[in-house]
Amino acid sequence: MNASEPEQTPAPVPVPPAAPTASAMRRALRRARDGVALDTGEAEVLLQARGADLTDLCASAARVRDAGLGEAGRPGVITYSKKVFIPLTRLCRDRCHYCTFVTVPGKLRRAGEGMFLSPDEVLDIARRGAATGCKEALFTLGDRPEDRWPEARAWLDAHGYDDTLAYVRAMSVRVLEETGLLPHLNPGVLSWTDFQRLKPVAPSMGMMLETTAERLWSDPSGPHHGSPDKEPRVRLRVLEDAGRSSVPFTTGILIGIGESYRERAESLFAIRRVSRAYRGVQEVIVQNFRAKPDTAMRGMPDAELEELAAAVATARLVLGPSVRLQAPPNLVDGEFALLIGAGIDDWGGVSPLTPDHVNPERPWPHIDDLAARTAAAGFTLRERLTVYPEYVQRGEPWLDPRILPHVTALADPDTGLAREDARPVGLPWQEPEEPQTGSGRTELHHEIDTVGRTGDRRADFDEVYGDWQVLREQVAAGTGSGAGSGAGVGAAAGGAPERLPADVREALGVAAADPTRLTDDQALALFGADGPALDALCSIADAVRRDTVGDTVTYCVTRNINFTNVCYTGCRFCAFAQRRTDADAYTLSLEQVAERAAQAWEVGATEVCMQGGIHPDLPGTAYFDIARAVKERVPGIHVHAFSPMEVVNGATRTGLSIRDWLQRAKESGLDSIPGTAAEILDDEVRWVLTKGKLPASAWIEVVTTAHELGLRSSSTMMYGHVDTPRHWLGHLRLLAELQQRTGGFTEFVTLPFVHTNAPVYLAGVARPGPTARDNRAVTAMARLLLHPHIPNIQTSWVKLGADGAAEMLRSGANDLGGTLMEETISRMAGSSWGSYKSVRDLEAIAEAAGRPARQRTTTYGEVPAERRAAALASDGHLPVLLPVLD
Repeated sequence: MNASEPEQTPAPVPVPPAAPTASAMRRALRRARDGVALDTGEAEVLLQARGADLTDLCASAARVRDAGLGEAGRPGVITYSKKVFIPLTRLCRDRCHYCTFVTVPGKLRRAGEGMFLSPDEVLDIARRGAATGCKEALFTLGDRPEDRWPEARAWLDAHGYDDTLAYVRAMSVRVLEETGLLPHLNPGVLSWTDFQRLKPVAPSMGMMLETTAERLWSDPSGPHHGSPDKEPRVRLRVLEDAGRSSVPFTTGILIGIGESYRERAESLFAIRRVSRAYRGVQEVIVQNFRAKPDTAMRGMPDAELEELAAAVATARLVLGPSVRLQAPPNLVDGEFALLIGAGIDDWGGVSPLTPDHVNPERPWPHIDDLAARTAAAGFTLRERLTVYPEYVQRGEPWLDPRILPHVTALADPDTGLAREDARPVGLPWQEPEEPQTGSGRTELHHEIDTVGRTGDRRADFDEVYGDWQVLREQVAAGTGSGAGSGAGVGAAAGGAPERLPADVREALGVAAADPTRLTDDQALALFGADGPALDALCSIADAVRRDTVGDTVTYCVTRNINFTNVCYTGCRFCAFAQRRTDADAYTLSLEQVAERAAQAWEVGATEVCMQGGIHPDLPGTAYFDIARAVKERVPGIHVHAFSPMEVVNGATRTGLSIRDWLQRAKESGLDSIPGTAAEILDDEVRWVLTKGKLPASAWIEVVTTAHELGLRSSSTMMYGHVDTPRHWLGHLRLLAELQQRTGGFTEFVTLPFVHTNAPVYLAGVARPGPTARDNRAVTAMARLLLHPHIPNIQTSWVKLGADGAAEMLRSGANDLGGTLMEETISRMAGSSWGSYKSVRDLEAIAEAAGRPARQRTTTYGEVPAERRAAALASDGHLPVLLPVLD
């Protein structure tokens, strides 16, 4: 087939809908008038409203829109954004059958164009836009063209970019610095990690969902066939990852591409679900298909304007008053009043300079004409920024501090809309240059152990973690139930099933003979063991422990240094994270971190364990500075620092790969990393526990890369919240597999969920931590399932107390962790077991279990005699705890 003459694909034919009966239409319209929540079937009916029914439908939708505008503080206002289009590249790895934007390398060469716009071309467009008063730079491009086109890969290599997104990031920075325009990025499908890379350079991003009709992607006659990025599940995951990353996100549906009315309704409900869960969908576009020549779908009929109006009105009713709803004004054939009446409150981006490169045959209306048409319908047209006013006013975590000055320069502080008299001016975009300084309340660590935190929840409890009701429904509906049931996510579909005693006896026999032969069913049976069966399981695990590492209990003299608790990630199990303005918030200076390490060395420590919140002001290089500061002050101490979440944060903020960032950290003094941030390595559970933390795949990438670079790590599992034995089993199997590949794990640490102040418990989603039975079973099964790959199983005295830790030493554990000296994360969550154990305290726990004890290094080596002597000489005497503020 000639690339310039695409084969005409047969138009995808939707299943012909049964026309709604008059009574069904009347009922749906009545429910719309009454403000009753619609279901998918009723939305399907309303999408087919025409004539007088459409008029009735639009009146209901308009009332909902007006209520939302009133609540937002801008009644009677319809917004738009003045923008320029920057078509960074027209190459794409997808093959959408209706697209005229995308082309092929041969056509670009014949036209004398490059594979990508050059930096000079990008800046020329942006500068001309700024000169005409535009405030938005819309970056439009195809999905990952380097995966399909060698010419794209060669261009990126020649210009020094790892991938297309690296070029998007670099050009966004240039536009911010040299023109002041605010980038809005439409690079297609993005991963969670991609959002972390791009969020610091753009106040908003977007990607049309288009449709959730999978057949339009999977069927050879479908418009999305052959386009890997158009799989509906992939695109829904992008919307979710945007919400998890607190990125103000634009999405929408494309109507008339062969979907049925039912499928159209399902697409709207899918968007509503994500919008409710994360509150990050800043606008929804309802766009009508327009057939274009020279495309495979050139014979497909256009979506009619009444059909568009019905889709807009139904979308308004489904999505509710708070979602901003847009219809592109250049695709409505002048029927502005019809769309306003249907419930839109935004016209989208309108450019006085550049054409709509996706619909080049449809010129933008003049802004003065658009204002007049809007006024004729009884509304006022107001300019907004690419990021909607609600997110401008919310600030963190929705706007990265590095772009906040650029947004603030153009925003009206009272409304969050654009200051129409403002003209963009380039402002520096850079990591903060000032050294890390201390801030926050004084004597934090003393107060944590005496009076606790100032309250059991943050002031923004109902907002920062997403929608709690959606989360409760997610946990309860078909995936097990949370609080009060003793079950968790997935319980109904694979938790520990009922077992006959014979099954348990058989599994115990296999475990005693060779635990590596345990099947998944046998392991699940043992996870559920209780009474005499549990005693037998723990006895077997203890025997495996004795044969593997002997009787000696090990521990480390270490000091925890949590250098900041300012964090906006939104982990729902975490009571440690604070906003910078909260009473419990603090940040340590580099000098304070180094001084803490020096104090620890004086009392015999061999290690400092350093982790902190994801502070939006700390640059990605701050971690290098922290490690370097400690090593310069105490060259001999082992720096065990920076969870996989912090590694990803550092890498994305610096623009380095995970490997390059870890190598830089190692050169700065990093010796090993904690394997925290694992929680449960199953995204089904992770997305309940956390709004914005890294997915399981990113955790695996970080620890695997660290091991390859010679940076060893611990491994962990936090259990007892919304998880089930099925998740415990999968987590432990995965760790054993990783250890066989890399050999980099030093130990496995059991972390019972501390529920007391955990938001996910306070909201009624999680159960109140594991039971004593759970703790014994998990410890014993960790010993058996990780055998012989991870020989050291550590129990947590800070979460279980001395008696609980001794019991775990009788159930397969052989390590007590560290002295800690100061521990804030578990204590702020509500743990009541203190934040320090002396050497004598730890050895007493081992003695209570009937075992000898030995001090160890981070990697389980022998401790130098000088360190041992210093630890014993200072035992029971904490270093002077520095106040957080000097």
